[in-house]
Amino acid sequence: MINIRFNDSVVQFEPGVTLEDVKNHLGVVAYAATVNNRIRELTYKLTKDCDVVFFDLSNRDAVRIYEASLRYVIAMAVKNIYPEVTVKFNYSVSRSILGVLENLGHKIDRPTVKKIEAEVRRLVSLDLPIKRKKMDLEDAIAYYKEVGYHDKVEVLKYRDEEDVNMYICGDYVNYMFGYMVPSTSYLTEFVLALYHPGFIIQYPRSEMGGIIPEFDDAPIFAKTIKEATKWGKIIEGDTIAKMNSYVERKLEAEFINMCETRHNRQLTDLGDRIEKEIDSIRLIAIAGPSSSGKTTFSTRLRIELLSRGIKPLMISIDDYYQPKTQAPKDEFGAPDLEHIEALDVNLFDEQMLALIQGEKVTLPHFNFKVGQREPGRTVQIDENTPIIIEGIHALNDRLTHSVPQHQKYKIFIAPQTQLHIDDHTPISFTDLRLLRRIVRDQKYRNSPAEETISMWGSVRRGEFKWIYPYQEQANFVFNSELSYELAVLRKHAFKTLNAIPRDSEYFITANRLLKFLKYFKEIDDELVPNNSLLREFIGGSVFHV
Repeated sequence: MINIRFNDSVVQFEPGVTLEDVKNHLGVVAYAATVNNRIRELTYKLTKDCDVVFFDLSNRDAVRIYEASLRYVIAMAVKNIYPEVTVKFNYSVSRSILGVLENLGHKIDRPTVKKIEAEVRRLVSLDLPIKRKKMDLEDAIAYYKEVGYHDKVEVLKYRDEEDVNMYICGDYVNYMFGYMVPSTSYLTEFVLALYHPGFIIQYPRSEMGGIIPEFDDAPIFAKTIKEATKWGKIIEGDTIAKMNSYVERKLEAEFINMCETRHNRQLTDLGDRIEKEIDSIRLIAIAGPSSSGKTTFSTRLRIELLSRGIKPLMISIDDYYQPKTQAPKDEFGAPDLEHIEALDVNLFDEQMLALIQGEKVTLPHFNFKVGQREPGRTVQIDENTPIIIEGIHALNDRLTHSVPQHQKYKIFIAPQTQLHIDDHTPISFTDLRLLRRIVRDQKYRNSPAEETISMWGSVRRGEFKWIYPYQEQANFVFNSELSYELAVLRKHAFKTLNAIPRDSEYFITANRLLKFLKYFKEIDDELVPNNSLLREFIGGSVFHV
């Protein structure tokens, strides 16, 4: 017998028992588990004493497995109904996925979506096992060629291992670059709905406690996603294989400069808009989630405005932090530095209004070493000088409630990529930002990846509470994604991620990131311009960031 430690108790089973068997015996609702801190599918067999933690859909890793499995079954359903049709999945609005059908022969409509949904629910009701099978790499490539999954053929060319884990469900075979649930019957919770140019797939979210969030059709965000999709097609770089082809053809510099030109063009467009309304704009507010590149963007925007004869004053919201002892407490009783009340909201609002009214103001400077505010510079501006503020709460009107709305110009910044491993496996916006932060923290703070990953959950909770609710108020969205950047970040992230031991609770995240990073061909840092937003993370910026 083997001893399985679960929830401060020990249960005994015969060696070879699966996690699913243990889960069922204990009456636990779970979609995945960790065994000695390593994420495992429920089909995993236990052969020796171990610690087991089961995950329901309030856990991020369990939701990732659920989502990958759902994409697998939807792709299977499409294949069953429309053998000649291919489906491509993109991350979309309202924390959902957009499925786009190609070679359908007609425009997608509600009957088509209903037909796909009915087939998915039929497959779910059949409780079909989803079995993992190790396949020789060449055999996998041959299979994908046979069924017409040419995007998968291309990316597997960059796989170093000689085999690949394929998942088999009946006659259907596919690989979604992630773990899966044991059978189709686990996938009961989802919503499919027509949403041009395809159909929206909603699924349970961990940050919602495992329920499906109400659909929020965010038009500003949706427009940015649409433009990102279009950009991927323009540069022919929306998959890893297509990106790698630039390196193989020695066109890295061309690829980089196309992406940087897009940033320049966005800045020019933004400069035009602000200049057109400058008579009424007194406050330019910039906000976005962690590692969006806010610091470099703010500096480059200032330069863009200076070139137009507009001389803005830059103010950091971080200088208005209260001492930690005065910060609100989070659910764990620790200071919640993401909370808006961690700032001196009244002082900030008073000083912004005073500056706009032409008064002389002594700004605070927050000394992070001692955790206290100190007197900073004294400034005074005229009516032709806008103020640029940057921080996670910049779009929240509570921070500037005395400034009229028509005098504010709000900018939301985030990297919103439509990059894919293959057509069935999009790369998460969030993972891109996490990699940026891991590289930056290692470069500038000598912080190991474990430390950055350990804080990421708290950072994400703060983003959902304090940033994303305000993005639809933005006058302009700056997409800070650079399509080439993962090929540059790869070597910076690889070493620190590989340093995380297998028994670490953060190995799960590190391993997931490494699983797709390894497919990228590296691009040398030297090719990245010194004013690039990417330099904020890899170092070598011409700006003081």
